[in-house]
Amino acid sequence: MRSLDETLNVLQGEFHSVEVQLSEPDVASDLTRLRDLSRRHKELSEINAAWVDLQGARDDLATAREMFNESEGADRESWREEVNAADERIAALGLELETLLLPHDPNEGRSVILEIRGAEGGEEANLFAADLAEMYRRYAALRGWKLGVIEERESEQGGLDEAIYLIKGDDAWARLEFEAGVHRVQRVPVTEAKGRVHTSSATVSVLPEAEEVDVDINTNDLKIDVYRSSGPGGQSVNTTDSAVRITHLPTGIVVSMQDEKSQIQNRAKALIVLRARLLKAAQDAQASELGDLKRSQLGSGGRSEKIRTYNFKENRVTDHRINLTNYSLDAVLAGDLDPYVDALLADKRARQLAESDGR
Repeated sequence: MRSLDETLNVLQGEFHSVEVQLSEPDVASDLTRLRDLSRRHKELSEINAAWVDLQGARDDLATAREMFNESEGADRESWREEVNAADERIAALGLELETLLLPHDPNEGRSVILEIRGAEGGEEANLFAADLAEMYRRYAALRGWKLGVIEERESEQGGLDEAIYLIKGDDAWARLEFEAGVHRVQRVPVTEAKGRVHTSSATVSVLPEAEEVDVDINTNDLKIDVYRSSGPGGQSVNTTDSAVRITHLPTGIVVSMQDEKSQIQNRAKALIVLRARLLKAAQDAQASELGDLKRSQLGSGGRSEKIRTYNFKENRVTDHRINLTNYSLDAVLAGDLDPYVDALLADKRARQLAESDGR
């Protein structure tokens, strides 16, 4: 088994090799190879930078120890501090490299398809889905991500039956993957005359955007239906057959799109969502073959399967996966999700490190 230093030297060599390949003229014309090399370069650049820093810190430690042994009085104490500082720096860089060398998420760096739907609770669930949609819009703005609307279907009382967004940002997948699941709300609905608190839920699905080179869709496997768009309550909102429903026959996956007035635009958006769902299905199937089948993100959408609870009366938000509770509901709904996302990222890294140590 290679030592850590041997592994890092090998990766440093690969980093320099990838840099050379990226400068080759023929790579620019091969989009698949360019994408793969660019992603690998980004992964390796962080590892290489930390490795270079670690080597420098080791040199600093050796120098400080030598000077400490040769010094006396105040100078000796000064060099003792340098030794301690170098030791701390080496320990921190070692931990950083352990984290960087953990198994890489194949979806890192991808854009995200975020789907939000009302679940249990009738119209109140749809109203809560609209609140979540606004929360993610604000979070995307705070993170500097680009959010595009693929579909927004309004419910009868101004909520959302369904919302689908495409979010682009280098760290969008890493920070949004934890949002997948059932979100539970506890509050007095606007329709409640007696002021009683109701519990409702909405589901959030997070999918990595698939590029055409990731998922090859055979047009013969698609059944495409067109129909007239409908609004809240089922009333027709368009006089032409612009809405599109695509069924992928081999898997049975169905995507409907009616947000645009153009059938061509709805078809293009439906294919984006279909590719994302097919990529996720393929990744789950691969994970199953490796004996690491993940739980379904959404379950049945029931309130008891919640990942997070939003309690309006107590201004409280609780993430049940890491037992984190903050009394800052207003801030969370305004897009301040980082305290939860940072804690979930730290929990993920801790579990990965524990698994790595246990092997």
